[in-house]
Amino acid sequence: MTLAPETTDLKIELRLNEDWFTVCDLSALFPGRGVAALLPDGRQVALFRDRNGRLYAIDNRDPFTGAAVLSRGLTGTHQGRPFVASPLLKQRFDLESGQCLDDETVRIATYEVRAQ
Repeated sequence: MTLAPETTDLKIELRLNEDWFTVCDLSALFPGRGVAALLPDGRQVALFRDRNGRLYAIDNRDPFTGAAVLSRGLTGTHQGRPFVASPLLKQRFDLESGQCLDDETVRIATYEVRAQ
């Protein structure tokens, strides 16, 4: 989902099963920086907003270390695909698919996200 810069009074929601769960205000997301949020089942999600206003939500847990740190990773693009690099071992994860760009056998969960 892509948002105009002036739509800052919106709430960020994730689809969990069949329902939408409100996570935070859009104003909490700054382009290029991640935010971690706790889900009702105890998992953590990492939320990102790119410079074009597009929103992404992925699992916050780094599968290589088990640490909940992906929200603190560096964002970028590789072959036109947005990614976040883990701040620990630097593996890159595609923000749209969850696929690890450095190890094709590893994938993290992604979530449908919207602003309402």
